[in-house]
Amino acid sequence: MKRWKEAHKRWRHSLRWRLVTLFLLLALATTAVFMFGTQRALQSGWQGWVKPIIADYADRLVAEIGSPPDPARAAAIVARLPVTIRIDGPQVQYDSHPRDESLRERRFDPTHWGLVRSSADGHRIGFGLAGPSPESRPRLFGWFTLAGLLLLTALAYAYVRHLLRPLEAIGEGVARFGRGEFGQPIVTAHNDELADLAERINRMAGSLQGMLDAKRALLLAISHELRSPLTRARVNAELVPEGEHRDALLRDLGEMRDLITDLLESERLAAGHAALQTERVDLAALAHELAEASFAGRDLRFDIAEALAPVTADPTRLRLLLRNLIDNALRHSAGAAEAPTVFLSRGDDGMLTLGVRDHGPGVSDEQLQRLAEPFYRADSARTRSAGGVGLGLYLCRLVAQAHGGELRIERAVPGLRVAMRWRPVDQNAGPSNRKDTR
Repeated sequence: MKRWKEAHKRWRHSLRWRLVTLFLLLALATTAVFMFGTQRALQSGWQGWVKPIIADYADRLVAEIGSPPDPARAAAIVARLPVTIRIDGPQVQYDSHPRDESLRERRFDPTHWGLVRSSADGHRIGFGLAGPSPESRPRLFGWFTLAGLLLLTALAYAYVRHLLRPLEAIGEGVARFGRGEFGQPIVTAHNDELADLAERINRMAGSLQGMLDAKRALLLAISHELRSPLTRARVNAELVPEGEHRDALLRDLGEMRDLITDLLESERLAAGHAALQTERVDLAALAHELAEASFAGRDLRFDIAEALAPVTADPTRLRLLLRNLIDNALRHSAGAAEAPTVFLSRGDDGMLTLGVRDHGPGVSDEQLQRLAEPFYRADSARTRSAGGVGLGLYLCRLVAQAHGGELRIERAVPGLRVAMRWRPVDQNAGPSNRKDTR
Protein backbone atom coordinates (compact mmCIF):
# COMPACT_ATOMS: atom_id res chain seq x y z
CA MET A 1 0.00 0.00 0.00
CA LYS A 2 2.83 2.38 0.86
CA ARG A 3 4.57 1.72 -2.45
CA TRP A 4 1.30 2.25 -4.28
CA LYS A 5 0.79 5.61 -2.55
CA GLU A 6 4.34 6.67 -3.40
CA ALA A 7 3.89 5.61 -7.03
CA HIS A 8 0.56 7.45 -7.21
CA LYS A 9 2.18 10.56 -5.72
CA ARG A 10 4.99 10.42 -8.30
CA TRP A 11 2.42 9.91 -11.07
CA ARG A 12 0.40 12.93 -9.95
CA HIS A 13 3.58 15.01 -9.81
CA SER A 14 4.79 13.95 -13.30
CA LEU A 15 3.15 15.86 -16.12
CA ARG A 16 4.84 13.52 -18.62
CA TRP A 17 3.31 10.33 -17.20
CA ARG A 18 -0.12 11.90 -16.83
CA LEU A 19 -0.08 12.85 -20.52
CA VAL A 20 1.00 9.33 -21.49
CA THR A 21 -1.82 7.90 -19.36
CA LEU A 22 -4.24 10.24 -21.10
CA PHE A 23 -3.02 9.06 -24.52
CA LEU A 24 -3.34 5.42 -23.47
CA LEU A 25 -6.89 5.89 -22.19
CA LEU A 26 -7.78 7.81 -25.33
CA ALA A 27 -6.39 5.00 -27.51
CA LEU A 28 -8.31 2.35 -25.56
CA ALA A 29 -11.54 4.35 -25.71
CA THR A 30 -11.10 5.03 -29.43
CA THR A 31 -10.47 1.33 -30.11
CA ALA A 32 -13.50 0.27 -28.08
CA VAL A 33 -15.78 2.78 -29.78
CA PHE A 34 -14.45 1.84 -33.22
CA MET A 35 -14.86 -1.90 -32.65
CA PHE A 36 -18.37 -1.47 -31.22
CA GLY A 37 -19.42 0.79 -34.08
CA THR A 38 -17.91 -1.52 -36.70
CA GLN A 39 -19.61 -4.54 -35.14
CA ARG A 40 -22.97 -2.80 -35.11
CA ALA A 41 -22.50 -1.66 -38.69
CA LEU A 42 -21.59 -5.15 -39.89
CA GLN A 43 -24.44 -6.67 -37.92
CA SER A 44 -26.88 -4.22 -39.43
CA GLY A 45 -25.54 -4.94 -42.91
CA TRP A 46 -25.75 -8.68 -42.28
CA GLN A 47 -29.34 -8.48 -41.07
CA GLY A 48 -30.52 -6.16 -43.81
CA TRP A 49 -28.62 -7.22 -46.91
CA VAL A 50 -26.34 -10.20 -46.64
CA LYS A 51 -28.48 -12.64 -44.64
CA PRO A 52 -31.41 -12.77 -47.12
CA ILE A 53 -29.00 -13.40 -49.99
CA ILE A 54 -27.18 -16.17 -48.10
CA ALA A 55 -30.49 -17.73 -47.04
CA ASP A 56 -31.72 -17.83 -50.64
CA TYR A 57 -28.43 -19.34 -51.80
CA ALA A 58 -28.61 -21.98 -49.04
CA ASP A 59 -32.07 -22.98 -50.27
CA ARG A 60 -30.63 -23.43 -53.77
CA LEU A 61 -27.78 -25.60 -52.39
CA VAL A 62 -30.29 -27.80 -50.55
CA ALA A 63 -32.23 -28.25 -53.79
CA GLU A 64 -28.99 -29.11 -55.57
CA ILE A 65 -28.13 -31.79 -52.97
CA GLY A 66 -31.53 -33.37 -53.58
CA SER A 67 -34.04 -35.37 -51.53
CA PRO A 68 -33.03 -37.66 -50.08
CA PRO A 69 -29.66 -35.86 -49.82
CA ASP A 70 -26.91 -37.11 -52.10
CA PRO A 71 -23.50 -37.14 -50.35
CA ALA A 72 -21.72 -37.05 -53.73
CA ARG A 73 -23.46 -33.82 -54.67
CA ALA A 74 -22.65 -32.38 -51.21
CA ALA A 75 -18.97 -33.31 -51.68
CA ALA A 76 -19.00 -31.62 -55.11
CA ILE A 77 -20.35 -28.41 -53.54
CA VAL A 78 -17.66 -28.52 -50.80
CA ALA A 79 -15.00 -28.96 -53.47
CA ARG A 80 -16.38 -26.01 -55.41
CA LEU A 81 -17.11 -23.57 -52.57
CA PRO A 82 -15.35 -22.67 -49.25
CA VAL A 83 -18.17 -24.12 -47.17
CA THR A 84 -18.76 -27.08 -44.88
CA ILE A 85 -21.83 -29.31 -45.03
CA ARG A 86 -23.25 -31.67 -42.47
CA ILE A 87 -26.27 -33.91 -43.17
CA ASP A 88 -28.08 -35.60 -40.31
CA GLY A 89 -31.18 -37.73 -40.92
CA PRO A 90 -32.76 -41.18 -40.92
CA GLN A 91 -31.21 -42.27 -44.24
CA VAL A 92 -28.04 -40.19 -44.72
CA GLN A 93 -25.27 -39.25 -42.30
CA TYR A 94 -22.61 -37.04 -43.91
CA ASP A 95 -20.00 -34.60 -42.66
CA SER A 96 -17.57 -32.83 -44.98
CA HIS A 97 -15.19 -32.06 -42.05
CA PRO A 98 -15.63 -34.93 -39.58
CA ARG A 99 -12.42 -34.16 -37.67
CA ASP A 100 -13.35 -30.57 -36.74
CA GLU A 101 -15.55 -30.89 -33.64
CA SER A 102 -16.05 -27.14 -33.34
CA LEU A 103 -17.48 -26.92 -36.88
CA ARG A 104 -19.71 -29.91 -36.26
CA GLU A 105 -21.45 -28.32 -33.32
CA ARG A 106 -21.54 -24.82 -34.75
CA ARG A 107 -23.31 -25.76 -37.99
CA PHE A 108 -26.45 -26.70 -36.06
CA ASP A 109 -26.17 -23.78 -33.58
CA PRO A 110 -28.57 -20.97 -34.61
CA THR A 111 -26.54 -18.39 -32.60
CA HIS A 112 -23.54 -18.78 -34.95
CA TRP A 113 -23.05 -18.00 -38.62
CA GLY A 114 -24.24 -21.45 -39.75
CA LEU A 115 -27.50 -21.90 -41.69
CA VAL A 116 -29.69 -24.96 -41.08
CA ARG A 117 -32.27 -26.26 -43.52
CA SER A 118 -34.69 -29.19 -43.14
CA SER A 119 -35.63 -31.32 -46.13
CA ALA A 120 -39.05 -32.88 -46.80
CA ASP A 121 -37.77 -36.34 -45.93
CA GLY A 122 -36.72 -35.37 -42.38
CA HIS A 123 -33.00 -34.58 -42.90
CA ARG A 124 -31.24 -31.54 -41.44
CA ILE A 125 -28.58 -29.91 -43.59
CA GLY A 126 -26.17 -27.46 -41.93
CA PHE A 127 -23.86 -25.06 -43.75
CA GLY A 128 -20.84 -23.22 -42.41
CA LEU A 129 -17.74 -21.38 -43.57
CA ALA A 130 -14.60 -23.44 -44.06
CA GLY A 131 -11.23 -22.32 -42.68
CA PRO A 132 -9.65 -21.63 -39.26
CA SER A 133 -11.81 -21.47 -36.19
CA PRO A 134 -13.46 -18.05 -35.98
CA GLU A 135 -12.84 -18.02 -32.22
CA SER A 136 -9.08 -17.92 -32.73
CA ARG A 137 -9.30 -14.84 -34.93
CA PRO A 138 -10.67 -12.44 -32.29
CA ARG A 139 -7.97 -13.54 -29.84
CA LEU A 140 -5.27 -12.99 -32.43
CA PHE A 141 -6.80 -9.66 -33.36
CA GLY A 142 -6.92 -8.72 -29.68
CA TRP A 143 -3.22 -9.45 -29.19
CA PHE A 144 -2.34 -7.42 -32.26
CA THR A 145 -4.52 -4.59 -30.98
CA LEU A 146 -2.80 -4.66 -27.57
CA ALA A 147 0.65 -4.68 -29.19
CA GLY A 148 -0.37 -1.75 -31.34
CA LEU A 149 -1.61 0.18 -28.31
CA LEU A 150 1.63 -0.47 -26.43
CA LEU A 151 3.66 0.66 -29.44
CA LEU A 152 1.58 3.81 -29.80
CA THR A 153 1.96 4.48 -26.06
CA ALA A 154 5.74 4.09 -26.27
CA LEU A 155 5.84 6.45 -29.25
CA ALA A 156 3.60 8.90 -27.40
CA TYR A 157 5.85 8.77 -24.33
CA ALA A 158 8.95 9.39 -26.45
CA TYR A 159 7.30 12.34 -28.18
CA VAL A 160 5.98 13.80 -24.92
CA ARG A 161 9.43 13.40 -23.36
CA HIS A 162 10.88 15.24 -26.35
CA LEU A 163 8.31 18.02 -26.03
CA LEU A 164 8.78 18.45 -22.28
CA ARG A 165 12.56 18.15 -22.23
CA PRO A 166 12.96 21.97 -21.99
CA LEU A 167 11.23 21.77 -18.58
CA GLU A 168 14.33 20.06 -17.17
CA ALA A 169 16.57 22.89 -18.37
CA ILE A 170 14.06 25.46 -17.09
CA GLY A 171 13.93 23.76 -13.66
CA GLU A 172 17.72 23.66 -13.38
CA GLY A 173 17.96 27.29 -14.47
CA VAL A 174 15.37 28.45 -11.95
CA ALA A 175 17.28 26.57 -9.22
CA ARG A 176 20.49 28.37 -10.25
CA PHE A 177 18.76 31.74 -10.22
CA GLY A 178 17.34 30.96 -6.79
CA ARG A 179 20.90 30.41 -5.53
CA GLY A 180 21.93 33.76 -6.98
CA GLU A 181 23.89 32.24 -9.90
CA PHE A 182 22.82 34.42 -12.83
CA GLY A 183 25.86 33.84 -15.05
CA GLN A 184 24.42 30.90 -17.01
CA PRO A 185 21.08 31.54 -18.74
CA ILE A 186 18.54 28.86 -19.62
CA VAL A 187 19.24 27.39 -23.07
CA THR A 188 16.78 25.17 -24.97
CA ALA A 189 17.09 23.60 -28.42
CA HIS A 190 13.35 23.95 -29.11
CA ASN A 191 11.47 26.79 -30.73
CA ASP A 192 8.07 26.61 -29.07
CA GLU A 193 6.12 28.02 -26.13
CA LEU A 194 8.49 26.44 -23.60
CA ALA A 195 11.40 28.17 -25.31
CA ASP A 196 9.49 31.45 -25.06
CA LEU A 197 8.92 30.75 -21.35
CA ALA A 198 12.64 30.11 -20.86
CA GLU A 199 13.46 33.38 -22.58
CA ARG A 200 11.04 35.30 -20.36
CA ILE A 201 12.59 33.68 -17.27
CA ASN A 202 16.06 34.69 -18.53
CA ARG A 203 14.89 38.28 -18.93
CA MET A 204 13.39 38.21 -15.44
CA ALA A 205 16.64 36.82 -14.03
CA GLY A 206 18.57 39.58 -15.80
CA SER A 207 16.31 42.18 -14.23
CA LEU A 208 16.69 40.62 -10.78
CA GLN A 209 20.46 40.51 -11.16
CA GLY A 210 20.51 44.16 -12.12
CA MET A 211 18.42 45.14 -9.12
CA LEU A 212 20.52 43.01 -6.75
CA ASP A 213 23.76 44.42 -8.15
CA ALA A 214 22.44 47.95 -7.80
CA LYS A 215 21.32 47.30 -4.23
CA ARG A 216 24.64 45.68 -3.36
CA ALA A 217 26.63 48.50 -4.94
CA LEU A 218 24.58 51.10 -3.06
CA LEU A 219 25.00 49.29 0.25
CA LEU A 220 28.73 48.87 -0.24
CA ALA A 221 29.12 52.50 -1.22
CA ILE A 222 27.19 53.70 1.83
CA SER A 223 29.15 51.41 4.12
CA HIS A 224 32.48 52.58 2.75
CA GLU A 225 31.46 56.23 2.95
CA LEU A 226 30.43 55.80 6.59
CA ARG A 227 33.83 54.46 7.62
CA SER A 228 35.62 57.80 7.37
CA PRO A 229 33.19 59.92 9.46
CA LEU A 230 32.85 57.04 11.91
CA THR A 231 36.63 56.95 12.37
CA ARG A 232 36.75 60.73 12.91
CA ALA A 233 33.88 60.51 15.38
CA ARG A 234 35.73 57.84 17.35
CA VAL A 235 38.90 59.97 17.44
CA ASN A 236 36.89 62.94 18.69
CA ALA A 237 35.16 60.74 21.28
CA GLU A 238 38.55 59.76 22.66
CA LEU A 239 39.09 63.45 23.48
CA VAL A 240 35.97 63.60 25.61
CA PRO A 241 36.76 63.51 29.36
CA GLU A 242 36.45 60.09 30.88
CA GLY A 243 33.11 59.26 32.34
CA GLU A 244 29.77 57.63 31.71
CA HIS A 245 28.98 59.71 28.63
CA ARG A 246 32.35 58.94 27.00
CA ASP A 247 31.93 55.21 27.59
CA ALA A 248 28.40 55.23 26.15
CA LEU A 249 29.57 57.17 23.11
CA LEU A 250 32.47 54.80 22.44
CA ARG A 251 30.16 51.83 22.91
CA ASP A 252 27.67 53.18 20.37
CA LEU A 253 30.44 53.96 17.88
CA GLY A 254 31.81 50.46 18.31
CA GLU A 255 28.40 49.01 17.62
CA MET A 256 28.11 51.10 14.46
CA ARG A 257 31.56 49.92 13.36
CA ASP A 258 30.59 46.28 13.91
CA LEU A 259 27.36 46.80 12.02
CA ILE A 260 29.14 48.26 8.98
CA THR A 261 31.75 45.49 9.06
CA ASP A 262 29.07 42.80 9.20
CA LEU A 263 27.09 44.41 6.39
CA LEU A 264 30.13 44.52 4.16
CA GLU A 265 30.96 40.92 4.95
CA SER A 266 27.40 39.76 4.31
CA GLU A 267 27.42 41.39 0.88
CA ARG A 268 30.75 39.77 0.03
CA LEU A 269 29.45 36.36 1.11
CA ALA A 270 26.35 36.82 -1.03
CA ALA A 271 28.53 35.70 -3.95
CA GLY A 272 28.68 32.22 -2.36
CA HIS A 273 31.70 30.02 -3.04
CA ALA A 274 33.23 32.64 -5.34
CA ALA A 275 33.80 34.91 -2.32
CA LEU A 276 35.96 32.36 -0.50
CA GLN A 277 39.76 32.44 -0.41
CA THR A 278 40.50 28.80 0.31
CA GLU A 279 43.61 27.05 1.54
CA ARG A 280 44.51 23.98 3.55
CA VAL A 281 43.20 24.43 7.09
CA ASP A 282 43.72 22.42 10.26
CA LEU A 283 40.33 22.91 11.90
CA ALA A 284 41.37 21.74 15.37
CA ALA A 285 44.36 24.12 15.44
CA LEU A 286 42.18 26.95 14.12
CA ALA A 287 39.66 26.49 16.94
CA HIS A 288 42.34 26.46 19.67
CA GLU A 289 44.19 29.47 18.19
CA LEU A 290 40.99 31.51 17.95
CA ALA A 291 40.05 30.74 21.55
CA GLU A 292 43.49 31.74 22.83
CA ALA A 293 43.65 34.92 20.75
CA SER A 294 40.12 36.28 21.15
CA PHE A 295 38.73 34.62 24.27
CA ALA A 296 41.75 34.23 26.53
CA GLY A 297 40.73 33.71 30.12
CA ARG A 298 37.14 32.90 29.23
CA ASP A 299 35.61 29.64 30.43
CA LEU A 300 35.40 27.37 27.38
CA ARG A 301 35.40 23.62 26.88
CA PHE A 302 36.53 21.70 23.82
CA ASP A 303 35.23 18.44 22.37
CA ILE A 304 37.35 18.06 19.26
CA ALA A 305 38.15 14.86 17.38
CA GLU A 306 41.82 14.34 16.75
CA ALA A 307 43.56 13.03 13.64
CA LEU A 308 41.30 14.93 11.27
CA ALA A 309 43.19 15.72 8.07
CA PRO A 310 43.41 19.37 6.98
CA VAL A 311 40.66 20.43 4.60
CA THR A 312 40.35 23.08 1.92
CA ALA A 313 38.37 26.01 3.30
CA ASP A 314 38.49 29.75 3.91
CA PRO A 315 40.20 30.16 7.31
CA THR A 316 39.18 33.82 7.66
CA ARG A 317 35.48 33.02 7.20
CA LEU A 318 35.71 29.99 9.49
CA ARG A 319 37.25 32.19 12.20
CA LEU A 320 34.40 34.66 11.68
CA LEU A 321 31.85 31.86 12.08
CA LEU A 322 33.50 30.38 15.17
CA ARG A 323 34.07 33.79 16.76
CA ASN A 324 30.41 34.72 16.34
CA LEU A 325 29.24 31.38 17.73
CA ILE A 326 31.56 31.54 20.77
CA ASP A 327 30.72 35.17 21.47
CA ASN A 328 27.01 34.44 21.19
CA ALA A 329 27.31 31.42 23.51
CA LEU A 330 29.34 33.33 26.13
CA ARG A 331 26.93 36.29 26.17
CA HIS A 332 23.94 34.04 26.76
CA SER A 333 25.56 31.58 29.16
CA ALA A 334 26.08 34.07 31.97
CA GLY A 335 25.25 32.33 35.21
CA ALA A 336 24.91 28.91 33.56
CA ALA A 337 26.16 25.86 35.43
CA GLU A 338 28.40 24.74 32.56
CA ALA A 339 30.68 26.60 30.17
CA PRO A 340 30.02 26.64 26.40
CA THR A 341 31.54 23.74 24.46
CA VAL A 342 33.32 24.06 21.11
CA PHE A 343 32.96 20.79 19.21
CA LEU A 344 34.36 19.38 15.99
CA SER A 345 33.63 15.91 14.59
CA ARG A 346 33.30 13.94 11.41
CA GLY A 347 30.45 11.47 10.95
CA ASP A 348 30.48 8.13 9.23
CA ASP A 349 28.89 9.81 6.21
CA GLY A 350 31.95 12.07 5.80
CA MET A 351 30.16 15.22 6.98
CA LEU A 352 32.13 17.61 9.20
CA THR A 353 30.41 19.39 12.08
CA LEU A 354 31.94 22.50 13.67
CA GLY A 355 29.96 24.43 16.25
CA VAL A 356 29.31 25.60 19.80
CA ARG A 357 26.82 24.44 22.40
CA ASP A 358 25.79 26.76 25.23
CA HIS A 359 23.80 26.08 28.41
CA GLY A 360 21.83 29.31 28.52
CA PRO A 361 18.07 29.85 28.74
CA GLY A 362 17.48 28.90 25.09
CA VAL A 363 14.61 30.11 22.91
CA SER A 364 11.12 29.00 21.94
CA ASP A 365 10.35 26.90 18.87
CA GLU A 366 8.98 29.92 17.02
CA GLN A 367 12.09 31.99 17.74
CA LEU A 368 14.36 29.08 16.81
CA GLN A 369 13.17 29.21 13.19
CA ARG A 370 14.17 32.87 12.86
CA LEU A 371 17.47 33.10 14.69
CA ALA A 372 19.55 33.11 11.48
CA GLU A 373 17.54 35.95 9.92
CA PRO A 374 19.35 39.30 9.58
CA PHE A 375 18.71 41.78 12.42
CA TYR A 376 16.43 39.36 14.24
CA ARG A 377 16.61 39.25 18.05
CA ALA A 378 14.74 36.91 20.32
CA ASP A 379 13.48 39.32 22.96
CA SER A 380 13.29 36.74 25.71
CA ALA A 381 16.93 35.72 25.50
CA ARG A 382 18.80 38.03 23.15
CA THR A 383 18.14 41.66 23.95
CA ARG A 384 19.97 44.71 22.72
CA SER A 385 21.53 45.21 26.13
CA ALA A 386 23.29 41.86 25.68
CA GLY A 387 25.24 43.27 22.74
CA GLY A 388 25.44 42.39 19.07
CA VAL A 389 23.63 43.82 16.07
CA GLY A 390 21.59 40.79 15.04
CA LEU A 391 23.81 39.73 12.14
CA GLY A 392 26.04 37.13 13.83
CA LEU A 393 24.06 33.98 13.07
CA TYR A 394 23.08 35.35 9.68
CA LEU A 395 26.75 35.68 8.77
CA CYS A 396 27.39 32.18 10.08
CA ARG A 397 24.68 30.86 7.80
CA LEU A 398 26.24 32.64 4.81
CA VAL A 399 29.66 31.19 5.65
CA ALA A 400 28.19 27.68 5.86
CA GLN A 401 26.33 28.07 2.55
CA ALA A 402 29.43 29.45 0.83
CA HIS A 403 31.26 26.26 1.85
CA GLY A 404 28.44 24.15 0.40
CA GLY A 405 26.96 23.28 3.80
CA GLU A 406 24.28 24.46 6.17
CA LEU A 407 23.95 26.05 9.58
CA ARG A 408 21.94 23.97 12.02
CA ILE A 409 20.40 25.56 15.10
CA GLU A 410 18.95 23.09 17.58
CA ARG A 411 17.59 23.23 21.10
CA ALA A 412 19.90 21.40 23.50
CA VAL A 413 17.87 21.74 26.74
CA PRO A 414 19.26 23.72 28.29
CA GLY A 415 20.68 26.13 25.75
CA LEU A 416 21.31 25.91 22.03
CA ARG A 417 23.52 23.86 19.77
CA VAL A 418 24.62 25.79 16.69
CA ALA A 419 26.90 24.12 14.14
CA MET A 420 28.10 24.37 10.58
CA ARG A 421 27.73 21.03 8.81
CA TRP A 422 29.40 20.45 5.44
CA ARG A 423 31.30 17.93 3.35
CA PRO A 424 34.81 19.02 2.29
CA VAL A 425 35.63 17.47 -1.06
CA ASP A 426 39.17 16.57 0.03
CA GLN A 427 38.27 15.11 3.45
CA ASN A 428 39.57 11.55 3.33
CA ALA A 429 40.55 10.88 6.91
CA GLY A 430 38.57 8.31 8.80
CA PRO A 431 36.62 9.14 11.94
CA SER A 432 38.39 9.14 15.25
CA ASN A 433 37.03 8.44 18.68
CA ARG A 434 39.82 10.23 20.52
CA LYS A 435 38.76 13.48 22.14
CA ASP A 436 40.62 16.52 23.39
CA THR A 437 38.74 17.80 26.46
CA ARG A 438 39.94 20.56 28.66
